[in-house]
Amino acid sequence: MTDTLIDTSVPHAARVWNFWLGGKDNYPVDRQAGAQYQETFPDIVDLARGVREFLSRAVQFLAGEAGIGQFLDIGVGLPAVDNTHEVAQRVNPQARIVYVDNDLFVLSHARALLTSRPEGEVAYIEGDVEDPDGIVEKARWELDFYEPVAVLLMHVLGGVPDLLDARLIVQRLAAALPKGSCIAISDETGTDDRHVQAARQYGDTGAARYVLRSPQEFGELFEGLELVEPGLVTPTRWRPQPSPFALSSAVDDALCAVAVVTE
Repeated sequence: MTDTLIDTSVPHAARVWNFWLGGKDNYPVDRQAGAQYQETFPDIVDLARGVREFLSRAVQFLAGEAGIGQFLDIGVGLPAVDNTHEVAQRVNPQARIVYVDNDLFVLSHARALLTSRPEGEVAYIEGDVEDPDGIVEKARWELDFYEPVAVLLMHVLGGVPDLLDARLIVQRLAAALPKGSCIAISDETGTDDRHVQAARQYGDTGAARYVLRSPQEFGELFEGLELVEPGLVTPTRWRPQPSPFALSSAVDDALCAVAVVTE
């Protein structure tokens, strides 16, 4: 895919997060938006890195202790350190991973940079989180839905404005999964006024707006699922391990959890 097919006139969420994570797959408009966001809410860089670390620890848990060998990563974003397949296949070399995104720029980078170990498998499908049934239908060609699957929704559901719609997405995904599957979700919350202001300013750039939900609203996403210990916590507090980043904040304006499908 050439740059002529990429809209660089407005910020793109995946590219802005790539900027906060120290990556190079971004454009001046993304760096400008990311820097403005950071000026208003300085903790956003630590938050982005904390969410990334949660992804790594959650996948490590799912592939190891939970014994799940199949992963459906919806809204994969741009490649960074410790991508889902890298973590999962370090634990279980035969793990199978399907990456999903609705942005062809993201998928083109994923296909180019994210390659499987020979024992396992990595696949890529185009899909929108607001069409969970369509995602599952495509993923069935790559994953065995008679065996447990781990679904990852990292910094994705804030792009679904209506809370009921976001809850239904999780419920539809859970309904398609066999018992013993897991769903891991992490997202930003809106308990810090600086964060709320920064998100509002970001939306004013013409970029897709992102909803910062309350902790109570975030918890409602897991209705009908069984939370894994330690339950609903901030990313740095979910089964913490030594961090490669010198995080200067507790990453308090985000929440995460892993839940089990029990029915």
